[in-house]
Amino acid sequence: MKRFSIILLPLFLVISTVNTLAQDESAYKGLSDFTRVLDLIERNYVEEVNPGKLTTGAIEGMLKTLDPYSVYLTPERYKEIEIGTTGEFGGVGMEITLENDVLTVITPIDGTPAAKAGIKPEDQIIAIDGKSTRGMTVYEAVILLRGLKGSSVRVTVKSKGTENPRQVTLIRDIIRVESVKSKLVDNHIGYIQLSQFQEKTSEELRDALLKLEAANGGKLKGIVLDLRNNPGGLLTQAVEVADEFMDRGLIVSVRGKSGTQPTEYYATKNGKLQNYPLIVIVNKGSASASEVVAEALQDSQRAPILGTKTFGKGSVQTIIRLENGSGLKLTTAKFYAPSGRSINEVGVMPDIIVENDKDRDIQLERALEVIKAYKLTEAFPKG
Repeated sequence: MKRFSIILLPLFLVISTVNTLAQDESAYKGLSDFTRVLDLIERNYVEEVNPGKLTTGAIEGMLKTLDPYSVYLTPERYKEIEIGTTGEFGGVGMEITLENDVLTVITPIDGTPAAKAGIKPEDQIIAIDGKSTRGMTVYEAVILLRGLKGSSVRVTVKSKGTENPRQVTLIRDIIRVESVKSKLVDNHIGYIQLSQFQEKTSEELRDALLKLEAANGGKLKGIVLDLRNNPGGLLTQAVEVADEFMDRGLIVSVRGKSGTQPTEYYATKNGKLQNYPLIVIVNKGSASASEVVAEALQDSQRAPILGTKTFGKGSVQTIIRLENGSGLKLTTAKFYAPSGRSINEVGVMPDIIVENDKDRDIQLERALEVIKAYKLTEAFPKG
């Protein structure tokens, strides 16, 4: 299996060298203004100030003007990022973002306190422990939501289509995000659920296939790939997962700052799942890296996409470590589907629109019907 170990770092290096004389002059003017204001505050403000706190606040404010995903990471926040790719932490279990400057749930993680309490994708987090989230960054919210197992946090939530917010008390737990779950369903069909793209997701996917084949006594009749409520994760793993199912064609194009060369990732013939009939299920909680996989499989006509429109996060963030242990999470590129389309703020539209039901998994039932009705050699069904 081809390894894609470096994606974002070259983009950052290219972007960091793009400069013009006009930009230099503007930057120096801005630095001069900043230094002057900092000096005026330190010498004239009515109370003693902490220069480090002022600088941090200035950096955070600067990044806030860019997009919801570019943030300054204190050393503590930097550690949170590292924890996020290993799959275990203490908290309530929901992926959040800023949407129109409002703290919004991308998806709750299955089986966690947030999911059990009925928190849904697109719910707005109005307050945490009585503190308004207005003006709060995602990482400030994450710090408030995470904590020791057994401790509680009170979240004020406003659901889409409702007028009045509600208060939900969540008891924190150890959140273990199991990247890959699998089982045999309905007459020898393999069901594979990817909950997040972590460091070993593609490896765990291959292991799951081997176990499914062994449990079935050999080859499967098809595969249902469930990307519902998958908030994304490592783009490298999304590429490798798509490559497992595709034997040719472009998977994703990653484009940085204007004028830089896009980086394109193509499928190989090394995948283990390329000869299986396949269908993919998505919903509003499918975002980022999961949208890369869904769009690549859809555009290549490798598989039909079933469910509801996805979240629409089509940007790439680079984590840059700074000397003091802090860092930047900076949007350095956007990814584009094989068709050339960006899904940022648009999402992936399924070929087969199916709303789900709280009492029945209608989407899975319909997916099984579809996968049994077509062969890999046929164009995948529409409608």
